Amino acid sequence: MTKKPEAPLLTRITATLALAASACFASADEGVTETPTPVHGIAMHGELKYPADFSHFDYVNPEAPKGGELKLSVVANGFDSFNPFVIRGISAAGINAYVYDTLLESSADEPFSEYGLIAESVEVPEDRSFVIFNLNKEARFQDGEPITAEDVEFSYRILTTEGHPFYRNYYADVDKVTIENSHRIRFDFAQTNNRELPLILGQMPVLPEHFWQDREFESSGLTIPVGSGPYRIASFDAGRSVTYQRVDDYWAKDLGVRKGRFNFDTISYEYYNDDTVALEAFKAGNFHFRQETSAKNWATAYTGRQFESGDIEKEAIEHHRPTGMQGFIFNTRKPVFQDPLVREALAYGFDFQWANQNLFFGQYTRTSSYFENSDLASSGLPEGRELEILEAYRDQLSPDVFTEAYVPPDTSNGVSLRDNLRTALKLLTEAGYQIKNGKMVHQETGKPLAFEILLFQKSFERVVLPFKQNLGKLGIDVSVRLVDSNQYVQRVRSFDFDMITQVLPQSDSPGNEQRDYWHSSNADVPGSRNFMGVSDPVIDELVNMVIQAPDREELVRRVHALDRVLLNGHYVIPHWHLRKDRVAYWNHLKRPANTPKNGIDLNNWWTER
Repeated sequence: MTKKPEAPLLTRITATLALAASACFASADEGVTETPTPVHGIAMHGELKYPADFSHFDYVNPEAPKGGELKLSVVANGFDSFNPFVIRGISAAGINAYVYDTLLESSADEPFSEYGLIAESVEVPEDRSFVIFNLNKEARFQDGEPITAEDVEFSYRILTTEGHPFYRNYYADVDKVTIENSHRIRFDFAQTNNRELPLILGQMPVLPEHFWQDREFESSGLTIPVGSGPYRIASFDAGRSVTYQRVDDYWAKDLGVRKGRFNFDTISYEYYNDDTVALEAFKAGNFHFRQETSAKNWATAYTGRQFESGDIEKEAIEHHRPTGMQGFIFNTRKPVFQDPLVREALAYGFDFQWANQNLFFGQYTRTSSYFENSDLASSGLPEGRELEILEAYRDQLSPDVFTEAYVPPDTSNGVSLRDNLRTALKLLTEAGYQIKNGKMVHQETGKPLAFEILLFQKSFERVVLPFKQNLGKLGIDVSVRLVDSNQYVQRVRSFDFDMITQVLPQSDSPGNEQRDYWHSSNADVPGSRNFMGVSDPVIDELVNMVIQAPDREELVRRVHALDRVLLNGHYVIPHWHLRKDRVAYWNHLKRPANTPKNGIDLNNWWTER
């Protein structure tokens, strides 16, 4: 997995550059800074794992044979676009991962390091005030045209002006772009201590200016694009399937960042409207790989002749990536959820222990951090450097931030659901509500406490309906609306919901993307990932501090502080997480012996028949 989650379904302290002896500077007497030495990669903090001449990543099989096909499924209501970079439409599965290359490539076994792909080397000064990308002169688009600095400048410009709002936030600190020659481009930064910015620019997909110059970028529809990656679109059935064909003369196939990867001749996605139908299609051999998200399915549905014979392999593969936050998301733009006491109270209506035992076969662990399953997760009471950070905002924060360790409500250790509902009632009374004629209403306005939970997965009703029933005991009117996946996406993009269930993924190196999640500047930007409408000056400053973190130790402390303030804002009712990838696959698929910390990656697999 790359460092950041894919955007559409999305200051500053001087630091020491983590590229040992990579930059040379003139003496103080000269007063002029020399151009940094070109290097093959860049690490966010610390040193690179792989040397300049590395032949392949440790978690791939460099001898993996090329050939065969990989058939996959998507449970959704189709697609209507081959442009994953804009807010309009629903883009086809796989297009960003397979059709477009980036300037640099992330490794999956380091916290956040990138190595040359389209850019064969980078130049970064010690203060990271700019970055220069030196393009590989062999780099080609799929139509044979060379990839030039002009294409890189075009990509930056079109993404930040006509692309998804995510890109404007992600690259917000870029001040100037200079094309120095056809294979050399420089980005200067408005702030000199955003040490992540050279790396996130390295993640930028490079688009062909000659292809887009006579086309409307924001409304490309199903026009087959020209890309720069290892696959091109071979065929499609609008809204139903898409097939990618491996590019035989792909210019980067022997680079260290590509060796042993992208081994299938074709990769196809078939769309299904129903997950139960998709599961049966998998068992019938209609597609080859499935990652299971349902605990019930995993416990009960993966049985039969194919599994007994070994034709289908079933594995739960451990990973060590942050699991992020999944939960019931409050839309605080809605009046019903603007009071934190109300949000806190409603959390007492969700009985995770009951759900885990009765619905999930005991497979899950309760989530209690936005950065779960990592050293970035806050715990206990703040102390040391974390406490020092929070002290600066004491008068703007709830006292609970300093006096109570956040623990989501549960029904363990002798606490019953009845006890939790009593606590909820007490909080709602503090918030000005009372039960009148069996309904929870506001004492002053008489308005009932009622809201809608928007879903697109029917299987999630079994989680939501008990939650609805529990809140109903308090006179709270909860309705559940199930819509198709396309309608769901459009409503979430426009913040047209009261409550949704959502995953907020995180990386092992949080940075500029945190603006998109929590910063007030994105609270009302359609398509941003600030689903909750967070708008808090303290959180804004903590986000900036995370972006500015000069080293790993300070990053961890600042993320702890951000995590703690978010948790005490009660913007979500946390769900659960799993530290394993549950996968099933037909046995002609093979995977490398080593699994990186980020977990499985099908782009490293191959087929043997």
